[in-house]
Amino acid sequence: MSDISIVQRVKRFVGIDTQAEKYAYAQDPAYGFISESRVAERWIKTTCGYCSVGCGMLVGVRDNKAVAVRGNPDHPVNAGKLCPKGLSEHHILDAPGRARQPLLRKEGVLTPVSWDEALDTMVSRIRDIQGRYGNESLGVVGTGQLLTEECYTLGKLVQLGFRTRNNDGNTTLCMASAVSGYKLSFGSDGPPGSYADMQSADVILLVGANIADNHPILCHRVDRTSPGTKPRTLIVVDPRVTKTAMMSDIHLAIKPRSDIALLNGIAHVLIREGLIDHEYIRQHTTGFEEYAEFVSTFTPACVASITGLTEERLIEVALLYGRARAAFIGWTMGVNHSTQGSVTVAAINNLALITGNIGRTGAAPFSITGQCNAMGTRESGFTASLPGYRKFDSLADRTDLARIWNIDVERIPASRGLAYPDIIEAAVQGRIKALWFVATNPAVSFPNYKLLEHALRSVEFLVVQDGFHPTPTSEFAHLVLPAAIWGEKEGTFTNSERRISKVNPVVSPPGEARSDFDIFLAIAKRLGVKEGLYPGWNTTHDAFLEWQRVSAGRMCDYSRFTWKQIEDENGLQWGGASLYRDGVFATDDGRARIHCVPCDPFTEQPDVNFEFILNTGRTVEHWHTRTKTAQVDLLNDMVPNAWLEMNPADANRLSLKPHDRVTVRSRRGAVSDLELRITGIVAPGQVFMPFHFSETNSNIVTLGAFDPISREPNFKQCAVSIERTPRSNRRSVAARR
Repeated sequence: MSDISIVQRVKRFVGIDTQAEKYAYAQDPAYGFISESRVAERWIKTTCGYCSVGCGMLVGVRDNKAVAVRGNPDHPVNAGKLCPKGLSEHHILDAPGRARQPLLRKEGVLTPVSWDEALDTMVSRIRDIQGRYGNESLGVVGTGQLLTEECYTLGKLVQLGFRTRNNDGNTTLCMASAVSGYKLSFGSDGPPGSYADMQSADVILLVGANIADNHPILCHRVDRTSPGTKPRTLIVVDPRVTKTAMMSDIHLAIKPRSDIALLNGIAHVLIREGLIDHEYIRQHTTGFEEYAEFVSTFTPACVASITGLTEERLIEVALLYGRARAAFIGWTMGVNHSTQGSVTVAAINNLALITGNIGRTGAAPFSITGQCNAMGTRESGFTASLPGYRKFDSLADRTDLARIWNIDVERIPASRGLAYPDIIEAAVQGRIKALWFVATNPAVSFPNYKLLEHALRSVEFLVVQDGFHPTPTSEFAHLVLPAAIWGEKEGTFTNSERRISKVNPVVSPPGEARSDFDIFLAIAKRLGVKEGLYPGWNTTHDAFLEWQRVSAGRMCDYSRFTWKQIEDENGLQWGGASLYRDGVFATDDGRARIHCVPCDPFTEQPDVNFEFILNTGRTVEHWHTRTKTAQVDLLNDMVPNAWLEMNPADANRLSLKPHDRVTVRSRRGAVSDLELRITGIVAPGQVFMPFHFSETNSNIVTLGAFDPISREPNFKQCAVSIERTPRSNRRSVAARR
C-alpha cells in the first residue's frame, strides 16, 4: 500500500477527508448535472454485450476511457432501461484481469512472447498434431460473445482452413435444444415471434424461464402494472418460487422435469374441450391424429400425479391458453438444460400449432436465448449447420455455398463434426489432441468438472483466446491469446427476437490485445488460406458484406440491411415481427410436424444416499462464469459468494440453521462451504445454488448427461446430499472474495 493511500485512510478515519472531489457534480454537455467522474467528451451508441435481450446503450468516453453508460432511449428493445450488468458494463474495459499480451508455456510457465512467436507456434503445433493424427484431431469451441462477423470468419477458418469438422460453440451449453426443437417442428431454427408479442398476448406462459434474473429488461413486457399495458394473464411454470414466479398471476410449481407431462396434459384438455384450430391443423401440419391419440392418456388425474398440481389448476390453465385470442409461450434454460430438452421444445411447439398460435401478433412459441450473440452464432457459425441455416447433408446447399465462396464443393463437409460435449469426450479418449477455446471458460461452465479437467490435461496443445487472464481455463493453457472484448471492436449482434443491432468500439484494446477477427485473419495468413477464404478482407465490414451474400434469400436474410441502416434505426429484424405468417414451414412439404413426446423420468433420481434434487441457475448481478462481472466491484460486492437454498422442513429435519456452512455432495464430487439460506422459495426435497462461482463450482457435482439430439447438457436435476461443512474445510471470507 502506498504512503498516499495510508494518509487518505487516516484522514477518512478521523473525518478530515470527506472525498468531496470524488462525489462532486459537473455539467455534462448531453445530460446536464451528473457525477463529475461520469462527464463524457462524447457518447457512443452501441449494444450491450451480456445477455440476448440486446439492449441499446450509450457509452460515455473521456480521455480514451469509458466513464459512463446509459440506456438508449430510442432503442425499441429497452427504451432507455438497463439492468445492473449493463449499467456497469463499461467497468470491464479497464478491469485488472484483462489479458494484455500473448503467453506461451515454456518449461511449465506461461511466459510473455510476441504475437509472431505466439501465432507461429500455434499454427506449427496444430499442423504437426494434424499431420500425425489427422485433421480432426483438432477441436474448436467458439462463443456467443463474438460478433456475427467474427463467428462467420471463425467458422470458415476452422472448417475450410484447418479442415476439421470438430467445430462448435458454447451456445450448445444453453441454446442447442431450442435450435433442435425448432428444427423438429418447423424444419429450421429461428424464433417465430418477437418481444412485442408479450405485450399483445392475452396469455403468457413462461416455462422454466426466470426472466427477472436472467433477462430482466424483458420483465416490463410482462408486468401488468407497466404503463400502456393491456390486461393479460401471466402463468409461470417453475419448481422454484423465482422472482418471475412472484410476478405471475398463476405459478405452477411443478415437480422437477415434469414439464412434458404438463404440456401433454394441456393438449389433452384442449382437444377434449374443442379448443383447437382444426383448419390450421389440416392445412399446415402433419401428425395430429397420432398426437391426439397419444395425449389421450395424459388425463388431468394422470398429469396431476406426475406434476404435483391439482386437476383443477391444470384444467384452468389449459382453458386460459385455449380461449386466448393470442397466446405466447416463452422458455429458457429450465427447458433446454435437460436430456429431453429438444423434444420438450417440440412439445411446446405442439401447443402453438394445434391452436394456431403461431405467425400472428401476440401468438408464438419463443425461445429466449442466452448470450448476446447466440443467434448470430447459430445463423453464421458453421457449427451445427452450414451458414445461412443450410444443411450439411444437402448437396444443393453445399453447392450454393461453394459457388459463393468460389471453392470446390468437395471442400465443404457433408456432415457436421463433433458437438461440444463430444469434443471433450474425444479429448479424454485421445482422439482430440489439440483444443482451441475462444472467449469461453469451460473450467467453470462445463458439466462434470472432473471429466473436463481430464480433457484439458490430456491434450498435447491447448489454446485459450480470451479477453481475461488468468481464468480457471487459461491456467491450463499452453498458449494464451489476449483478445479485445465488447467495447473494443465493431460489428453486429443479433438478439433473441432476430433483431440485428450495431456494436461499436468505444476504446482501444489494452496492451497488445487484438480483436478476435484480426487474430483469425493472422492465423489464416500463416495457414496460407487468407486470400482464398477472405479475399481482400481487412475489416469486419468485409466479413459482413460476404455474410450478406451468403444469407441472401435465406430465412435469416441480412442482405436487406446495411450497417448504417442498422445503426440509424436502432436495430432491424430479419424475418419481420413474426415468422410463418403464411403457414408455410421450412420442411419438404411446407408443413409443420406435430410430435408425440413421452415424459421420461430425469436421469439421476434421488435415493437414500442422495436424497435431494439439485437445481442450478444464475443471478441478476452476475454473468455466466463471472469472467467479466467478478472484475466489477459494484456487482461483485452485491453477490460475492455462492449459496444454497433449502426448504425449512428439510433444514429442520437435518438440524441446520440459517447461514450454516454446508457441503453439497453427489456421486461425482463435493462443493464445500456454501452459505445456507433457509427459504420456502424451494420445495421440500429440492435445493438450489447459482452456477457462476469457480470457487464453489456447481459443475463439480453436476452429471455428464446430454440431450441425444442437441447434445445440450442436463445441468439440472442431479441427486445430491447436504451436510454441514466441517470447520477445517471452511474458507476465510478473504479467500472467498
